[in-house]
Amino acid sequence: MKVLKNILLLTTFAIFFWACGSSPIKNGNTEKEQPVVIANDSLEYEVIIIDPGFTSFLYSVAQPEGFYSQEYLEARNRAWVTTWNIRAQSPTQFNNNIYENVVDYQPNIDYGYEVNYKLFNYFLFAQRKYKMSLGGGFRSGRIN
Repeated sequence: MKVLKNILLLTTFAIFFWACGSSPIKNGNTEKEQPVVIANDSLEYEVIIIDPGFTSFLYSVAQPEGFYSQEYLEARNRAWVTTWNIRAQSPTQFNNNIYENVVDYQPNIDYGYEVNYKLFNYFLFAQRKYKMSLGGGFRSGRIN
């Protein structure tokens, strides 16, 4: 009887520890991040940003649309595009994996609020992600 009691006790403990153990979680619901599209149909152009993490940044970290004026966004974008393009055209000096393309942003064209907002926030995102500064008081790692 004592042997049966010990076997029952050991079995109970074994089942208890087995039930409390962790098992790998299989989440087949992994979604690939969708690219952010910046487009203006009236000007017939489109920019697609596929940098991983930008969509998340845009919807969770960035200030909401309307927070900045269009004039402010345009001024920041003009300055940052200039710096970005200088770096994109100097692949031996700057990481061409970051500065892959020149940004065709013309100061005399009214791109509208949404385009300026998304471009501005991409530059903020890139400065954080790549720990670099495009100038204007925004430093890598944090935003002043």
